[in-house]
Amino acid sequence: MRTPKQVLRPERLRLVPEQFSWVDQALVQWGLIDRCDARAAALYLFLVTVADAKGLSYYGATTLAKRLRLSESELAAARAQLMELDLIAYQAPLYQVLSLHEAASHKPPCRPAGASTVAPPRHASAAPVSLAQLIEMERSRARL
Repeated sequence: MRTPKQVLRPERLRLVPEQFSWVDQALVQWGLIDRCDARAAALYLFLVTVADAKGLSYYGATTLAKRLRLSESELAAARAQLMELDLIAYQAPLYQVLSLHEAASHKPPCRPAGASTVAPPRHASAAPVSLAQLIEMERSRARL
């Protein structure tokens, strides 16, 4: 029997970002990818790739582990890391890729030493911004 797809966290329904790529650039801009190890990043990429328009997909642990070349314990650790970072919701066997905007607003960005201190945009729409917009925001702050 097939598990019915249901949104696990409706308040975090993922939207396709306005920029070119399907993977939201906020993943990099806000330092979220920096918190993922390679296994968690691979799982995230796979889930984003196979998810439907609402961010939903269901793959069994055995299939995911085989596709990602991970042991089932490595897969479980990667899934736990993504859940801890608030990037996915999981209720076996259903995954939901979550909106990144809420994940970034709940946790301060993790930056490598010497990295820029540009904060995520804090405006009403919480929409992704371009690199040019980030540079202009930084210039404006420097003028103050």
